[in-house]
Amino acid sequence: MKPVRIVAPPLAANCYLLLDEKKALIDVGGDIQFILNALKRYIDPRELDYIILTHSHYDHAAAAGHFKGIAKIAIHKDEYSLLKAQGFTSFMFGVSFKKFEPDIMLEGGEVIELGELSLEVIHTPGHSPGSICLYEPERKWLFSGDTVFAHGSFGRVDLPGGSARELINSLEKLSKLDVENLYPGHEDIIEGNAARHIANSLRIAKMFL
Repeated sequence: MKPVRIVAPPLAANCYLLLDEKKALIDVGGDIQFILNALKRYIDPRELDYIILTHSHYDHAAAAGHFKGIAKIAIHKDEYSLLKAQGFTSFMFGVSFKKFEPDIMLEGGEVIELGELSLEVIHTPGHSPGSICLYEPERKWLFSGDTVFAHGSFGRVDLPGGSARELINSLEKLSKLDVENLYPGHEDIIEGNAARHIANSLRIAKMFL
């Protein structure tokens, strides 16, 4: 069982479909029709059990409200507070969200059981206040949203609620994990020795942030 990557518009965000006893989609992109059509290649979208948002930026989350009543929507409480404070609108990009109330308000430390897969919720603020990563300890997978990317890259900190200090702290937390495969919110997936990429991201962040 491997995650199914769906690269969603408008900014080529990586969304990950996990097909286990329970079915989860990590991030949803910003185009509801696109994500529904992509899901239909694998499942009936009504079979989804969870929508798990790594953060609330529109390129990852704007389509989430359309799944309300179909799947349980999970988001960190600090991220939902930011989304509400912004009126479900990305002011920088002029994009409005379909409003929704979360079914699961995360704080960090929860485990989402899908069957064979267990996703540990890690609160990783910095890119945004309620950014999370999801760690599968048996397979050593990390779904990192926009906190950390491949090849020494990391999330920007100049958007509302961003913090360089908190991002460095989050990268330090992630650097302590045994990560084999990295599934980030944009660009390349890393399969094999992904912990090295996280260590490089931490080193570079300390140099430049």
